[in-house]
Amino acid sequence: VSKKMAMTGELTLTGRVLPIGGVKEKVIAARRVGLETLIFPKENKKDVDELPEYLREGLKFRFAGEYSDVLKWAFSK
Repeated sequence: VSKKMAMTGELTLTGRVLPIGGVKEKVIAARRVGLETLIFPKENKKDVDELPEYLREGLKFRFAGEYSDVLKWAFSK
């Protein structure tokens, strides 16, 4: 897994990715530590889309609904 990638959210025992709160704060923190790719729950896409462009700039967002989505992005180059 890339050191420039992070995921936030909670996984259920069946592999579903649950939504989160504090999207803006998490994006700000990710920018501060130099992350490039963020994996968020798909149910939070609307929250990310509502962020100002200057916060989203330079970051790549992936939206996962299931654990298999996370695996696909985490181990791809």
